[in-house]
Amino acid sequence: MFFSTKRDWRSPSSRRHKQWVPEMRIALSRVLFFHALALCVGLARASVGLTELPARADVGLVTVFYPSSGASRSENRYGFTLDVAVDGEAVQGNRRLIVISHGSPASPWVYYDLARALVEEGFVVAMPEHFADNYKDDSQPGPPSWKRRPIEVSRSIDRLAGDERFRPLLDLDKVGMYGMSAGGHTALTLAGGRWSPAKLLQHCEADIADDFHACAGLTTSLTGGVLDGFKMAMVRWIDGFKLADTTWYSHTDPRITAIVAGVPFAADFDAASLHAPAVQLAIISARQDRWLNPKYHSDMILAACKTCEWLADLKSGGHGALLSPLPPAPGSAIREVISDPPGFERASVVKDVNRRITAFFQRNLLGTARRGDRRQATAAGE
Repeated sequence: MFFSTKRDWRSPSSRRHKQWVPEMRIALSRVLFFHALALCVGLARASVGLTELPARADVGLVTVFYPSSGASRSENRYGFTLDVAVDGEAVQGNRRLIVISHGSPASPWVYYDLARALVEEGFVVAMPEHFADNYKDDSQPGPPSWKRRPIEVSRSIDRLAGDERFRPLLDLDKVGMYGMSAGGHTALTLAGGRWSPAKLLQHCEADIADDFHACAGLTTSLTGGVLDGFKMAMVRWIDGFKLADTTWYSHTDPRITAIVAGVPFAADFDAASLHAPAVQLAIISARQDRWLNPKYHSDMILAACKTCEWLADLKSGGHGALLSPLPPAPGSAIREVISDPPGFERASVVKDVNRRITAFFQRNLLGTARRGDRRQATAAGE
């Protein structure tokens, strides 16, 4: 023992013992510093692990990216090339989980660059495959999926909490959540927002010409021709049956404390329900979005929310500006709507947005951020 008796510690004559106190503090500080340094070095050397947790009765397939000690290699997934350690051994990161809710009908692979940025900072990233609203099966998009999605996010957290590989590496009292497009709808719901199909019907009856694809999907488009009036009338008629439900839907999870909603579908929300969210909520908007007119979606939420952080406003970005890379589907309707407008600098903008998202989660889940991150993150624009 350093201090053998109570008298030695308190005696004025025991100066040598008193000198040990600052020396011990210095030594302890050094130990903690080098421990933190070792952790940072370990993360810098870690690969991006990739594993898929098979579907169960309570939750579908969950794709997980995580810090790994395994050797990475080039892996092709549905036309996307990823640098990952497939099923590599998971190593300790920063103990925080981020759940990503994909868009409609998207895959995990278009969020790989964001997942990689998060993993490189020590986060584990989980992506549930939303039932019947994904790249394999898109048979039930819209309100049927929106009712299930927040619950699927909660169940994916439960899935990792019960997994032998990840349970020891995670503290789940503070979980982050990111969602884009329909995933942004999921994000706003988990932030405390309530939505109704009838609210969307009301929007489409009034503003369909300005926000056509939000009301009609991608089955048809307005061209400025003589048939546009007929198309809008048909969509209103169909929506009158599909969106007649006046119920308000909501779902929150107390484990989720920080949320980013990227170009969210939001026209069906009660804006007042997001006046002061109980979680830290950030919004990303894109001015050239041809799928969801920001006026009726992200802008509406930003106008109502008094505590939200405007993480980025992409002046030349379209609906697909947050995806990297874009899906390999040339000529398809979805590709046309989410493709980059002229002048959009994808390589630099996507990297910067991913950095902002990562910094947001560092601030709100870890309490750490590099100098200048907060100023840059709250400055909207490119």
